[in-house]
Amino acid sequence: MNFSVAFSNGTNLIDDGFYLVAFRTLTNKNYLVLALSIIYIITLMGNLVLLAVVLMNSSLHNPKYLAVCNLAVVDISMNSVIIPQMVPVFVFNQNRLSFGTCFSQMFFMHFFGDMESFSLALLAYDRLVAICWPLRYPTINTNPRMMLIIAGIWFLVFLLDIFPVTLAAMLPYCRSREVKSCCCEHGPVFVLACADISYNKKLATTKTLITLLGPLIFIIATYVIVVVAVLRIASVAQRWKAFHTCLNHLLLVLIYYMPVILAYVLGLRLIQYMDILQRALTVSVTLPPMLNPIIYSLKTDELRDKIMKFLRKPKVAQEIQN
Repeated sequence: MNFSVAFSNGTNLIDDGFYLVAFRTLTNKNYLVLALSIIYIITLMGNLVLLAVVLMNSSLHNPKYLAVCNLAVVDISMNSVIIPQMVPVFVFNQNRLSFGTCFSQMFFMHFFGDMESFSLALLAYDRLVAICWPLRYPTINTNPRMMLIIAGIWFLVFLLDIFPVTLAAMLPYCRSREVKSCCCEHGPVFVLACADISYNKKLATTKTLITLLGPLIFIIATYVIVVVAVLRIASVAQRWKAFHTCLNHLLLVLIYYMPVILAYVLGLRLIQYMDILQRALTVSVTLPPMLNPIIYSLKTDELRDKIMKFLRKPKVAQEIQN
C-alpha cells in the first residue's frame, strides 16, 4: 500500500519528505538499536518456530491454534514494520523518509498494533467458549468459523486505520518536517500540518478508544463470565484446571496492556523528556511480540512437547547420518 499523494501546495513539492529526530539526547543510539535488533531476531525465531510446529502437526489444526497462529503473524509483522527501518535511521543517520514511505509505515504500524489488541480479544473468545460451553465447543468454534472471524477482524481493523492515515496524508505540510518520533506515528506527523487538525485529533482519539479499550473491555467481560462459571464447578481440581487454561492468555494480556498503560501514564510526567518517553514507548510496543510465543511455548504442555520434538529432529537426523 502506498500513500503517495499529489500535493497541490507548492511547499510540498520543494521537500516531499519527513525527518525522524527522536533520541537526540541519547549519547549512543547503537545500544538501543542493538537491543531492538535482538528483540527482532527472537521475535522472528520464536514466532516462526511456533507457526512451523502448528502447521506440521495436524493435531494442532483447531480453532485455538488458528487464533494463536494469527497472533504470531501479527507479532512478526508488527516488529518487522518498526525495527528494521530504525537501523538506517539511527545507525547511518539516514533519517529522511518520503511522504509515501512515511504514510505507508504509519498505516502498517497502527494496523498491526491494533491487530495485536484484537488478536488477544480473539483468544479470550476462544477461552470463553472452551470453559463455559466445553461440550458444545466443537460445534460453536469450528475452523471455518474461526477463519471467518479472523478475516472479519482484519477487515474491521483495516477500515479503522485507513481513514485516519488517508486524511493525514491529504493535509498540507508547509511547516517543520521534523517528526519527534522513531517512526512515522500518526500523532507526531499530523500535528505538523499547517491546517485545521481538530477533526484529525477527534478521529485519532475515537480510533484509539475503539482499538485499545474495546478489546480490553471485551477481555475483562469474558474473564468475569469465566470466573462466575468456574466458581460454580464443585471440584477444586476442575476449578484449578480451568484457571490454568486461562493463565497463558492472561499473561499475554498483561504483557501487552501493562507496558502501554505505564508508558502513557509516565508520559504525562515525562513529556518534557521526549527521548525517555520514546524509548519507553518503543520497548513497550516491540517487547510483547517477542514474549508472546515464549509464553505460549512454556506454558502450554501440548505445544511445548511438539516444539521440543521439532527442535530435536535436526539433531536426531544428524546423529543418524554420522
